[in-house]
Amino acid sequence: MRTLAAVLFPDFEMLDLYGPLEMFSFFRDDFEIRTVALETGAVKASGGPSTMAQDTMEDGRQYDILLVPGGRGTRNVGGATTFLSWLKSQSEGAEYTTSVCTGSLLLAKAGILNGRRATTNKLAFDWVADQTSGVDWQRSARWVRDGSVYTSSGVSAGMDMALAVIEDWIGDKAAAESAP
Repeated sequence: MRTLAAVLFPDFEMLDLYGPLEMFSFFRDDFEIRTVALETGAVKASGGPSTMAQDTMEDGRQYDILLVPGGRGTRNVGGATTFLSWLKSQSEGAEYTTSVCTGSLLLAKAGILNGRRATTNKLAFDWVADQTSGVDWQRSARWVRDGSVYTSSGVSAGMDMALAVIEDWIGDKAAAESAP
């Protein structure tokens, strides 16, 4: 079983997180989904409802997959040293690091995307690309895989990206059976 860290921060986009998580949830024997944030407890999404963080970034736990959503909150945590350092160290030990929408900005600011191809939300593409250097941004891609890092452009693309990760680990039949 592999452990997936669903990364939370204030004002994350709910569908960026829950769309891909739904794909992984079809394989409960293969993936344990954990929510992680700077602190345990309720983390308010941009749409209003909160999600409970089970783990803190200080727990010392290593995850096999990171899933970083986007949303308005990326503007606030994009400069948070503790948050970005945790992403970087986790990514170095994870088998896969993934992002949806502007979550790729957080990966870029953490240095994870240096020298890699990546994508982000099309409406925020220029804003994200202008804040970063050293990333080969792919404007027209739905999702991009560069080594062990997957980035997607938005929520439906994030679900497709999740299916690609599932296919890599479990096989193409499993991904095809879970596709909505």
